Formats: sequence, C-alpha cells, structure tokens
Amino acid sequence: MSPLARRLHAALPQTQCTRCGYPDCEGYARAMAAGEADINQCPPGGAEGVRRLSAITGRPEIPLSAAHGVEGPRALAVIDEDWCIGCTLCLKACPTDAILGVNKHMHTVIEPYCTGCELCVPVCPVDCISLENVTGDRTGWQAWSEPDAAQALTRYESHKARVAREDGENAERLEHKAEAKLADLPAHTHGAEGAEADRKRAIIEAALARAKARRQAPPQG
Repeated sequence: MSPLARRLHAALPQTQCTRCGYPDCEGYARAMAAGEADINQCPPGGAEGVRRLSAITGRPEIPLSAAHGVEGPRALAVIDEDWCIGCTLCLKACPTDAILGVNKHMHTVIEPYCTGCELCVPVCPVDCISLENVTGDRTGWQAWSEPDAAQALTRYESHKARVAREDGENAERLEHKAEAKLADLPAHTHGAEGAEADRKRAIIEAALARAKARRQAPPQG
C-alpha cells in the first residue's frame, strides 16, 4: 500500500463488512488513495469516520452515502441454535472467524470477535441468524474503539492466511492426485483407447494445470 492508503486503512473500523463496495477495508483504502472512491462510503465509521478520512485526504466533509448504508449501533450476530443445520456457510462468510462450529453440528458466535459485519446473515439457508444491538444509542465510532479495530484487523489477517493455507493444501492434494492418474493412465481411464483416452488425458492434464496455477498464485493483498 502507498503511505496515504496505509493512513486511510488505519483510520477505518476494520469490520470488513464490504458495504463500501470493496472486498475489505484495505481495498477501500487503496481506492480512496487512488481517487477512485469517496470518503463517505463506510457506514460503520459513520460521520466521525468521514471526518477522520477528510482530515487525512484534505477532501471536504460530506454526508454519509445513503447508497452504502446508514450509521447505526454495533450489531452482534446471534444464531438460533434450535434452527441451525450446521451447513458451515456462515463460517466461510465470517471475515474474523468469529463463528465456531463444524459440518452438521450447530454453530455459535464468539461474541468478542464479531464485528457486526452482517455477512453471515444472507448466506444462512434457514434464516436462523439475527442481529442484536449491543451498543444502544451509540453509533459509528462511538460504538467501536481503536482496540476493537485492531483486534478485528488481526483476526482478519489470520483469517486470510488460514484460507490461503487451506487453498494451497487443497491444490497440492489435487495436483498429486492428477499426477498419480497421469502416471498410470490406463488404470484410471478404464481401458479407453484412441480419441477417448486422449480426451480423458486432456481432462486430467487440465486439472493438473489448474491445481499448479492455484498453488503457485501469489498471495492476495
């Protein structure tokens, strides 16, 4: 990141909610630094957030963009465990790994780690996740703190590292599986010959190429 993008990133609440229109807070900071995004697209930061970004960029303060949401109290995701089917979709959606659970077992939210990003709500197929106001009338940065933001960023970075590691491990498994099939193609093509054997070889080679590309891809961010 550029020095300006780093300062802007540090001024954001790090909820990673994507309501700004970017994949994460860093993406929004980069866009602002490049002049590609306004300073009023972060609902969790609210009016105070706009003031902070205005001070850094020198741009005039403007009202929070209604198209990106409204300033509100901090929310906590709550899972109705009686209805949870253990699909794990909310675990995958959570940017701070604040949801605990495994496949086919009920999940629960680790309250101190939830940023109220709301990303778990739309992915739940049984609509068992609700949002609870935990800060009353306090909104924006009045409902959030610098330590909260620091913790959220640390957990998000850990989340990204875990996802990248698991993706790499999965790609490596697929690569080894494809290599094993190519090494003994007749056994894995069930005696296919001619054009059919060539077609199956091409499929396996394509899968191997995809796995290698995934494993060799540079880390994001």
